[in-house]
Amino acid sequence: MGQVMRMMRYDRSLNEQNAIPALNFLGSNLSWHRLDDGVMGGRSETLHESSEETNILHFKGTINTDGGGFTSIRAPIPSSGLPKNIEALRMKFRGDGKTYKVLLSNGNAGGPFSRNPSWQIDLPTQKCGDYEEIVLPLKDFKPSFGGSTLDSKGYSLEASDIREIGFMLSLKLSDGRSNPPETFGEGIFDFSLEIDSMWCDNSSK
Repeated sequence: MGQVMRMMRYDRSLNEQNAIPALNFLGSNLSWHRLDDGVMGGRSETLHESSEETNILHFKGTINTDGGGFTSIRAPIPSSGLPKNIEALRMKFRGDGKTYKVLLSNGNAGGPFSRNPSWQIDLPTQKCGDYEEIVLPLKDFKPSFGGSTLDSKGYSLEASDIREIGFMLSLKLSDGRSNPPETFGEGIFDFSLEIDSMWCDNSSK
């Protein structure tokens, strides 16, 4: 009953209404809302924020693996999706040693019975406290339905179809394997990922 009541209280539309602007991408600030495991009865919570001075997106909060195990933030992509000639996303970020995921979708991706996959790629981070840069080729993103990784055969990521981007910390990596305690955590724990900038690149090198 406890999980059912929590699912009833979880108001995704309210989260979207309380979205915060941060991280200039494709010429405008994206509007970020949280989507946590509370939608499935879990107890994790995102407390994301941005700085007016720096415009850095700070994805942070608390994971509780009792009844859940993921937390995420999502933002719609304005205009007509990603540029058709994009080969990769590039990011400058600072993490905490955990392995996160970057998510792309057409904005209608759902659970295991949806026909719209979420495209995922792992984002490993270091504990050093310094900013890092990474290239994420679109060809390396893997399709997933509700956390279940699919054989990529028959699925193709079309950049112009992408309408939503997100970041996630989850029990599962993008290929469906378990995210080990060393790069995820155990029990109840805090997390922190700062995204300084993100841009499109027509080269995956």
